[in-house]
Amino acid sequence: MKRIKEISHFFYGQYFAEGLMITLGCIVPLLVCIYLGYLNEGTLISFGALLVGLSDTPGAPSHRRLGMLSTIVLGILTYLIIVFVNFSVSLTTIFIAVLSFLFAMFAVFNARAATVGAMCTLLMLFNVQHTITAGNIWFPLLFTIVGGLWYMLLSMSVIKIRPYRIAQQELAESIRYVADYIRLKANFYDSNVSIEDNYIRLIEKQVEVNKHQESVRDILFQSKRSIKDTTKIGRYLTLIFSDIVDLFEQSLTTQYDYNAIKTNYGQYGILIPFKHTILKVTNELDNIAYSINANKLPKPTYTFENDINRLLESVESLDKKGINTIPLKKIIISIRSIIRYLENIYSYNSSNVGPNIPKEEIDSASQFITRDQIDWTKFRNNLSLESSAFRHALRMAIVLSGTYLTLNLVNFSPNGIYWTLLTIMVILKPGFGLTQERNLQRLVGTLVGGIIGAAVIFFIADVNIRFALLICFFLAGYSLFRINYIVAVMFITPYVLIMLSFHGTNTLEMVAERVIDTFLGGAIAFVSSYIIFPNWESTQFRDNIRSLLIANYNYLAQAIQILSGKELTVTNYKLARKEVYIASANMGSTFQRMLTEPKWRQKYTKEVNRFVILDHIFSSHSANLLTQVNQADISSYHAEHVKLLKKALSELNKAITLILPHDDEEVFEPKEEFPNLNDVRDENDESKLITEQLQFLSKISGDLHKVTQELVNRAAELEPEERIGLING
Repeated sequence: MKRIKEISHFFYGQYFAEGLMITLGCIVPLLVCIYLGYLNEGTLISFGALLVGLSDTPGAPSHRRLGMLSTIVLGILTYLIIVFVNFSVSLTTIFIAVLSFLFAMFAVFNARAATVGAMCTLLMLFNVQHTITAGNIWFPLLFTIVGGLWYMLLSMSVIKIRPYRIAQQELAESIRYVADYIRLKANFYDSNVSIEDNYIRLIEKQVEVNKHQESVRDILFQSKRSIKDTTKIGRYLTLIFSDIVDLFEQSLTTQYDYNAIKTNYGQYGILIPFKHTILKVTNELDNIAYSINANKLPKPTYTFENDINRLLESVESLDKKGINTIPLKKIIISIRSIIRYLENIYSYNSSNVGPNIPKEEIDSASQFITRDQIDWTKFRNNLSLESSAFRHALRMAIVLSGTYLTLNLVNFSPNGIYWTLLTIMVILKPGFGLTQERNLQRLVGTLVGGIIGAAVIFFIADVNIRFALLICFFLAGYSLFRINYIVAVMFITPYVLIMLSFHGTNTLEMVAERVIDTFLGGAIAFVSSYIIFPNWESTQFRDNIRSLLIANYNYLAQAIQILSGKELTVTNYKLARKEVYIASANMGSTFQRMLTEPKWRQKYTKEVNRFVILDHIFSSHSANLLTQVNQADISSYHAEHVKLLKKALSELNKAITLILPHDDEEVFEPKEEFPNLNDVRDENDESKLITEQLQFLSKISGDLHKVTQELVNRAAELEPEERIGLING
């Protein structure tokens, strides 16, 4: 049953929808042209649709439209430039360098701009070897533009007909990742699971959770229509997303000393029922995701009352033995809170979502959007070797232009030059680890896909069956492109070979040439990532550490306002929480890339590993503290709380001060004003819980300060060129 739901989820999901859209955009005009006897023209139209389709990444409709239009306009300029210099190898080499550098630098703006730049680079490479005469300059361009406009019309029409479908799919995907995150947290109650290894997996999963939540925000909140729409679908999705984010935060607050929990309670066999109950919660989240993705109203599959009662009975039995069970009771409270969020989601329907979104949520929705506008000041500021984007752009320009010139000088085949350059463009990434990973995936995918394509052509003579397989390979390849790159290449390669077979190309020679060109391009990309302006994460993680410390400081500092007796607005709280999530995800991504670098480059891995784990613990306990403080009576606050909070923030400030900012970074200003509260001799239960949380946060903040100091000291032991990324800014 689970497997059937997974398969159904894939076919309802965004990845298959994207693959189907690109397939329709590319295959329909090709079929029409083949029917009319214009195969070559159909191929060009299909290519134009593919370029624009790949630039049509998920997001707000206005952003998608702008991205597709930018691809078409910049693609026209790129085509005109490259075809008019094709007569000269030296001129073409120069313009390949200039254009590939410029398009690679688009990454400083945002991910969509980077994709547009990549498509323009692909168009440039596609035309570098074409023999252009006065009579055929405009027709290839015209057909390519027609293909791009056709895909854009198709995409925007689908959005117009089903404006919230993409939001549903992305929301469902984000819920699945939250479920996976909580599933990993359940592993902490399993004695057979390594706690440190599980923390690393947890941080990796948090990166993915943040990525999808940011995508949902982008789609839902780009305009207030999502919340105000009279159909109430936008309101419904917004309510669910808000609850999922709060549920995710609640899972973060369930943070304890898991080694101590295993030591204190493992021998009583009580932890496995906790794990199973949490896993039931994750299955319920999966169920909600399946339903939303299938455009159905979610219905509960479990009743948790009996599970909670069994956990309470187990805890009570330990109480009778005189064992301290407060941590277990806190875990049960957290599980109950998560279940309440699930019950909220199940209670929503088309008749009750209208009045449930507070006006503050409507007015502040736009504040949660990350606005990546095209800022040319940002472009200029990145024209420095300290910028990883600039180093990557220089590397891309040097490698593509140098490879083109060299292969022309040795009279390499025109198709071989194109495939080699294409392989370099696809494989060469800003970081060494990403280049290495993509290199292996493309090589294996091309080899296996080449064998599959050759087998189809040699053993299946029927053209109609081949064409049907071509469509299937195309659909599978682009449906899996963002899920599993190696499998996607396995499908795209036979699609290309079958397509070329219709043009009369010798398939065996084409397979051999494609594999050789891929290996050559992969080798060039791999070597160049080592020697041409290498971008090592070990010298680039300073900004992420500083940003994360500042985000945690600002998040915890909200307790000052609560202790002062002032009301903390939902918007300010959620914005600070969002910044912590984003900074944590960026730091987690950086650490993952560090682990893929050569061993001799991993000079900070031990310290950074400890830092990201301590940070995860700190942010989880900060969320727990803010929840407790906000729910406690004002009479529970006292002077010791302020003292402990000041100590925790002071330790964070010391860590922030250790890492100097760039000149263009905003100067961090620590909090100076704290409330004056009375001393309290007899604490109530709420006050004691707050004291315990603040004591723990003071300790963890001190540990974060120490590990930051260790990183700085470690950098001081290295050569000046190694230290620039950490100390000098």
